[in-house]
Amino acid sequence: MTYSLVARDPATGELGVGVQSRSFGTGAVVPWAAPGVGAVATQSFTLRSYGPLALELLRGGKAPAVALARLTAADDLRGFRQVAVVDSMGATAVHTGHACIPAAASVGGEGFSAQGNMLRSTAVVDALAEAFSAAAGALAERLLAGLEGAERAGGDFRGREAGGILVVGGEATEEGRFDRVVDLRVDNHADPLGELRRLLDVSAALRRLRRASPEDVDSLYDDALSAGVDEDVARWVAAVGQLDEDPERAETLLAPLAAADERWRVALSAAADVAARTRG
Repeated sequence: MTYSLVARDPATGELGVGVQSRSFGTGAVVPWAAPGVGAVATQSFTLRSYGPLALELLRGGKAPAVALARLTAADDLRGFRQVAVVDSMGATAVHTGHACIPAAASVGGEGFSAQGNMLRSTAVVDALAEAFSAAAGALAERLLAGLEGAERAGGDFRGREAGGILVVGGEATEEGRFDRVVDLRVDNHADPLGELRRLLDVSAALRRLRRASPEDVDSLYDDALSAGVDEDVARWVAAVGQLDEDPERAETLLAPLAAADERWRVALSAAADVAARTRG
């Protein structure tokens, strides 16, 4: 019982899911995604297996509509399910069972599908799609903008409690490799989208800091602190990010922490060793 988006970013190929609901744990059960394969939102009396099974069918070359038809045909409770799928080319498919609690609806667009059930009205899904389509920026930002638009239109008629955003890369990776661009969830919160916004800002600041050039690391370190990142975390991320290009700078960034506890320096040395072995 929730509303969600599945989408592909045409510029980067990233694939993702954004979701909000009155149900605790929504962000842990609804979104599924695999780099270079696709993304799935499974909701309404959620059957989690739709996520991994749909991704496996996409990985095997099945179109979203074919994959979804095969899975719903084998589900005796398909009338109660709502499931949406997008693949690595942006093709989508959605199933809204006849027994989904109203208001239940879906709206498709280029490279995305917006859907929901137990909504204030079907206008919530329209607002979800419109806000996503009008938003700019990275896919995670656009997903959150879509959710915010749906909430302004009334959202889940029971209220709000939980949400999540999952985004993976556009290129397929080795099976089993952890490769998530964004993986955030909020539970038991009075304003889950507001908290997701805060966490997304923190996540983006850390990502920029980790990839900073030596010329930009100071300003991006300050930006991370402004976003709410703890100083010790910011120093650690900045130091690890500089290990390849400027090892001396990495030591300098970590120095205040190492002065308080030498184990920080041991950890940095281990990080350098792991990086070297990974490259090799």
